[in-house]
Amino acid sequence: MNILILNWKDIKNPTSGGAEIVTFEHAKRWAKKGHNVTWLVSAFKNGKESEVIEGVTIKRFGNIYGVYLYAPFFYLFSGQKFELVIDEVHGIPFFTPLYIRKPVVVLIHEIANEIWDYMYSFPFNYLGKFLERVYLRLYRGRMFWTASSYTTNELIKNGISKKNIIAIPCPSNAVALDKIPRKNKNITIVSVSRIVKMKGIEDVIDAFGFLKKEIDNAKLIIIGDGEKSYVNFLKKEKVKKAGLGRSVEFVGFVDEDKKLDILKRSHLLFHASVKEGWGIVVIEAASRATPSIVYNVPGLTESVKNDVTGIVVLENRPDIMADAAIKLLKNKKKYEKLQLNALKYAKELNWDNCVVDSLGFLNKLVK
Repeated sequence: MNILILNWKDIKNPTSGGAEIVTFEHAKRWAKKGHNVTWLVSAFKNGKESEVIEGVTIKRFGNIYGVYLYAPFFYLFSGQKFELVIDEVHGIPFFTPLYIRKPVVVLIHEIANEIWDYMYSFPFNYLGKFLERVYLRLYRGRMFWTASSYTTNELIKNGISKKNIIAIPCPSNAVALDKIPRKNKNITIVSVSRIVKMKGIEDVIDAFGFLKKEIDNAKLIIIGDGEKSYVNFLKKEKVKKAGLGRSVEFVGFVDEDKKLDILKRSHLLFHASVKEGWGIVVIEAASRATPSIVYNVPGLTESVKNDVTGIVVLENRPDIMADAAIKLLKNKKKYEKLQLNALKYAKELNWDNCVVDSLGFLNKLVK
């Protein structure tokens, strides 16, 4: 097959996240099996205009908005005869049904809905939610690919036929450890995500503040990058004013090896997002025997097996998250059981098996 992926970012973009990891892990395996894969994305500072990464051809153009306008021209005039197009949705799609007659697969990790309220102010939040409802009508009859049953049900509620949806879970690209590693001497909590409001970083910091009242030498490590103004707000308004300055470390964007090393040495992962398509960082943490304490929100409730590989809090509040963490850390027997379960869970989720599902799905569409 000759496959075109349309997405706003690629795996090398400094602001990429779990969705880009999922896309790349599938794409590189398709390429390895002999398929031609082109990935059109936005450009970023010092990023090459074109390069091949593990068999996947990356084409970068314009900014994060301009690539949406450029996509039709690339598809129609690049000279390549694509047999199938992956239209990856992050709030808005590429509106491919307007200019593509070949099979289109909508890769959607979550329906944004309330996320618009966290990311944009009035009237843009209402406009975003309106456009989301409109484009879902446009894509009726097309095939949808997602990761969770929750998103599947949301799509069905929005008029997408269940027979047009496939849900494929997302493993981690980290090979699970064989045994529980040595953790840091002092209790270490880690958060991994893009630093934006909807990811719940403020609640993570507040939860850590509650935890620190019980465990004085605890430390919080925040991995990820975001808008400089928001990062500065977190450092000055949240962390410094709460007197947590010496206990909270912002490490910014780090490479995979560094991220996995921090996860390996940490005791717990905190995740307080408003909504997730899946929660791949939870699986990465599990691969390092680090249980997760997460909010009871779509995506996270499927990537964490409550009381088995981590804890899904009863109520989405920082104090409740902290209380769950304290109780778990004080119960060494249960904590170790969750660590072992997490390792087993991470091993069971396998990329190669998932790619069998995705390729089988795509092959049926081009026959």
